[in-house]
Amino acid sequence: MAEHRQLQRAALLDAARVLLTEGGKEALTFPALAARTGLARSSVYEYFRSRAAVVEALCEVDFPLWAAEIEAGMASRDTAAERIEAYVRGQLALAADPRHRAVVAISALELDEAARERIRAAHGRLAGLVVQALEDLGHEQPRLAAVLLQGVVEAAVRRAEQAAAGGRAGRTGCLSENPEEIADAAVAFALHGLNRA
Repeated sequence: MAEHRQLQRAALLDAARVLLTEGGKEALTFPALAARTGLARSSVYEYFRSRAAVVEALCEVDFPLWAAEIEAGMASRDTAAERIEAYVRGQLALAADPRHRAVVAISALELDEAARERIRAAHGRLAGLVVQALEDLGHEQPRLAAVLLQGVVEAAVRRAEQAAAGGRAGRTGCLSENPEEIADAAVAFALHGLNRA
């Protein structure tokens, strides 16, 4: 019985991911979850008391997996500079994943502060790896540099989203960079600052 419940809960989370990816936050409703999984709507409430509970469960399952992907990419590199590059490229690749974007967007609206704090804690290990790589590079203020590096990553994510939105809309005169160019520029800026970016 417990295994059956775990399978149904996993099916509901899979359905939530699909709904968010295909239709955004408005698509994530209990009737839609029920329809997608073949469960009665009342059965969905047996697993999750609210939409926020669904989002929190998604974050608890998915964010550690995403962080582990980035961590594995960093661990596979030999030098500190390569680990920084893997961190930047890993975050940009993840941000381009529509499923990740959807979960991040809805989590900002649906989660309470305690849930957000648990997510920040899950990201803490990644931040520690970045600080270590910056220390290995000889940076005098690695914690400050790690925060600034995250700002570079977030700016690159926004730029990539703007370029993609312009391309999807068929606008002329829109941003012309492709995701690889944006990633290359972000890595160059992270490693060399304005001198070579």
